Amino acid sequence: MSSSPQTDVLIAGAGPVGLTLAAALTARGLGVTIVDRAAEGANTSRAAVIHARTLEVLESVGVADEIVERGVIVPRFTVRDRDRQLMTIDFGGLPTAYPYTLMLPQSETERILAGRLTQLGVSVRRPAEVAGARPDADGVTVTLTGGETVRARYLVGADGMHSTVRELSGIGFTGDRYAHSFVLADVRMDWDLPGDEVMLYFSPAGLVVVAPLPDGRHRIVATLDQAPEQPTLDDVQALLDTRGPERVPARVREVVWSSRFRVHHRLADHYRNGRIFLAGDAAHVHSPAGGQGMNTGIQDAVDLAAVLADGTDLDGYERRRRPVAAGVVAMTDRMTRVATSRNRLLTGLLPLAGRLPVVRRRLAMRLSELSTIAA
Repeated sequence: MSSSPQTDVLIAGAGPVGLTLAAALTARGLGVTIVDRAAEGANTSRAAVIHARTLEVLESVGVADEIVERGVIVPRFTVRDRDRQLMTIDFGGLPTAYPYTLMLPQSETERILAGRLTQLGVSVRRPAEVAGARPDADGVTVTLTGGETVRARYLVGADGMHSTVRELSGIGFTGDRYAHSFVLADVRMDWDLPGDEVMLYFSPAGLVVVAPLPDGRHRIVATLDQAPEQPTLDDVQALLDTRGPERVPARVREVVWSSRFRVHHRLADHYRNGRIFLAGDAAHVHSPAGGQGMNTGIQDAVDLAAVLADGTDLDGYERRRRPVAAGVVAMTDRMTRVATSRNRLLTGLLPLAGRLPVVRRRLAMRLSELSTIAA
């Protein structure tokens, strides 16, 4: 006979997805244990884009107002070929209280979410990691590193692309890896272009994205066949010189933080196996084009919290959220392939498509993730 649960839900992973899930569950009256392998939370910016639908769902955990207050409001994306503007995607007029994209470093988003969780009386156990899971009809007996066991009604893997919980669940993770690598950097620079746009520069050499951050910084994301492990000021400057504006070139003064990463496009075969669930990067990973990853994961978390609190339709979570992730994987893959294509015909068609209001509106709805709201 199985033992009684010590907690309702054990969450592996205390990034934005795990923290959101823990706060949403606690607000609904469920007992939560949240563990993370890292000794401390994120102190780098990583994911920095927060879309309208994500701000809407974050209202339910009481952090939307503070996140908006801390971030930079960006009402439009522009697609460019050097000094030529190919398309403008305007979020103004969308059916939401947040008709914009918000730029805020992930470290700040996590700090706000962790603060809310503390207000709710829950702390993250660090460093602690799931090492084993033995599910049965009534719950899951989870073994943590060090040998401690915790009995939970449900186990959720929000522990990233290399999810231990997903591996223990036996759920497949189908997909592949892009051949090129990505540069990610937060910089201070002299910049003559508007500070309220996210700019995507399409080039035969590859994509470069320039986006404003708080405190006068900018986020740079770029594709390279072989990116350096620790991109330097000269590396970032070279990307902007060869792909960015020509008439008034950008001048990088300082690299605050930089990293190289490789990107996969993968989707979990299922989001649930019995009493084990997946959310965020444990369930889906894809190109950073459009800044969809963290947003999709946070929305997973709020949906899953409602499902676990109700307990009557556990399959409803996968039924709603997996098609959303499949659509995001497909959309970001198309965006990445167009942006990195050497075929100038593809980018030449963008201004034609951009003249159509219906196209611009559809893109704004997709990027903001407002089009993913279930009917």
